[in-house]
Amino acid sequence: MTADTAQSLARLAAERVDHRFKGLPPDADGLTVAELAGQRRNLFTGGFATPVLALSAERLEHNLKLMETYAARHGLAFAPHGKTSMAPQLFQRQIEHGAWGITLAVPHQVRVARAFGTRRVFLANELVDAAALRWIAAELDADPDFELICYVDSVRGVELMDTALRDADATRPVDVVVELAAGEGARTGVRTETECAAVADAVAGTRTLRLVGVAGYEGEVPKADTERVTAWLRRLVALAGDFDQAGRFAGLDEIVVSAGGSAWFDAVAEAFAAIPELSLPVLKLLRSGAYVSHDDGHYRKLTPFNRVPEEGALEPAFRLWTQVVSRPSAEQAFVNAGKRDAAYDLDLPFAQVIRRDGAERPATGVSVTALSDQHAWLATTPDADLEVGDWVGLGLSHPCTSFDKWQLIPVAEADGTVVDYVRTFF
Repeated sequence: MTADTAQSLARLAAERVDHRFKGLPPDADGLTVAELAGQRRNLFTGGFATPVLALSAERLEHNLKLMETYAARHGLAFAPHGKTSMAPQLFQRQIEHGAWGITLAVPHQVRVARAFGTRRVFLANELVDAAALRWIAAELDADPDFELICYVDSVRGVELMDTALRDADATRPVDVVVELAAGEGARTGVRTETECAAVADAVAGTRTLRLVGVAGYEGEVPKADTERVTAWLRRLVALAGDFDQAGRFAGLDEIVVSAGGSAWFDAVAEAFAAIPELSLPVLKLLRSGAYVSHDDGHYRKLTPFNRVPEEGALEPAFRLWTQVVSRPSAEQAFVNAGKRDAAYDLDLPFAQVIRRDGAERPATGVSVTALSDQHAWLATTPDADLEVGDWVGLGLSHPCTSFDKWQLIPVAEADGTVVDYVRTFF
């Protein structure tokens, strides 16, 4: 950890706890985050108010170690997508677990990462905003150790970047990779190899940009399955070879080939293992991000570890603790967490456990059927033992929209002891 990063993280620990942070103990107001963490309060008996989101300390560490091992075993560099959490403390833990750098999506996120000393950023998006490019140019010029790579996907985009960087009197070129679209009807990216070459030619015609490789996102392949994803990854690898053969990477130290969300990184590992020898070493850059917390829905169903179980298994690390506030009938109950607290864009939360008088048991016969702003609607079967005042632990789907609802998240051990707090910046 650099001195700048340590100082920045220390400032987070010195932040005062108050009304801004949901779920934290009201009697902790005025304490610093470090002081509150030092008290090692219990999540269930230490004054925390429902709803409260918690990260499992053990599962978080397990997931960090598992992906570190996975990347090393497959010869991959790893730049996990930080937009999942936007938590500088987790960025640092990922880097300590071998990450090459952090992937981000928009300039604001890069500013957050830089404020906490992140040295390497992969910006998996096109960057054509002149104000953001002026700031990027200033960061690159001021810090020779700062490395940034971003997408380009059109000649027009290259022209806009070049104009903004020339107007900013940038002295260091911005490293770019041509983004290959995941197919017709996919999201961003260049649709054909001929157009990719035209974008690369446009980059070569500037002094403000430097082409360092090719990249894309296989999660956007239409009707994605192993066959379709693999076919697109082979196109990406072939594009890198074509560009190399054409001399487009002359003068570099390495060629960047990058892909990888959280659903198909096994296909990425296999395709990248087959990259032929090029004129320069290849940085095979994987960008999966949701693994940090994993989830109980979308990614749990899609994780590559389901397809290749001998590689290990990620563990869901989030649990949203709520409290039953109404039990109007034998078939229905309501808890005090809703859309403001729980991810719901892909799947509704999952009722997992019930706590009463310090004892925890499975949430048998309880399911979430809908969310209001501040309530979850629960359907209960005749065998559901549920009373007003019970705590109900909910599993969540899609971590990207879980982190953004909580600015300070307790990290709790299995017995409920809170050992840390994760600060997010959305």
